[in-house]
Amino acid sequence: MKKIESIKNPLVKEWKKLQTRKERERTQSFLIEGFHLVEEALGYPDRVTQIIISENAEMPSRWELNDITIIVVTDEIMKEICDTETTQGIAAVCKKVDSHDLNMDKPSPRFLLIDAVQDPGNLGTIIRTAEAAGIDAIFIGEGTVDIYNSKVVRSTQGAIFHLPIIKGNLHEWIRRLKERNIPVYGTALQNAVPYQEVSSKGSFALIVGNEGNGVAKDLLVETTQNLYIPIYGKSESLNVAIAAAILVYHLR
Repeated sequence: MKKIESIKNPLVKEWKKLQTRKERERTQSFLIEGFHLVEEALGYPDRVTQIIISENAEMPSRWELNDITIIVVTDEIMKEICDTETTQGIAAVCKKVDSHDLNMDKPSPRFLLIDAVQDPGNLGTIIRTAEAAGIDAIFIGEGTVDIYNSKVVRSTQGAIFHLPIIKGNLHEWIRRLKERNIPVYGTALQNAVPYQEVSSKGSFALIVGNEGNGVAKDLLVETTQNLYIPIYGKSESLNVAIAAAILVYHLR
């Protein structure tokens, strides 16, 4: 166990830099904070490289830490490296995952495709909901906020560790899914049917899109069917995370 008391320590500077996407991509790592997220990450111990704990916090005795490096820091350092207003006194550095064992031929696979969702809270909530609904994998298209953004990670409540989240070309994924006879549903206001008119036969893929512009038109023309959620009040649309939840659970 190591202790750091100076805010100018090189390790502190490295942790602080992990608040930027550039550094996360350079190091292929990201920072999480809070007891719940750290405990979720420890379910995959090969992903946790360091645990950082405040000198005034206590490590749960149930945690199996094996060979993970433990570093004790001052409250000042913890506040410096964390993104939240009030810290819980614990954080961890985790490895990003760039490759996944994805079985697209399993019985009744279910997938979610995300096109240019930009709000971190929305993306995190969508990931959390998808995992709860038993989605097998999430495909992230260009223009979507970094999944390792600290607010995204917090909003997932640990779901980010529990299912494959794969960045790539959504056109390519749609093609691959349709080749396996998996229906691909888009979300749109035009050339679409009410979602209640469609029932899943087990397998499905759903595309949700940007908060302002929705799913890109060149993706919508490739889908099996496009769906919309009827609006009964005066609102023009639903929040993308709420819409994703309704549709994923209906198709599920």
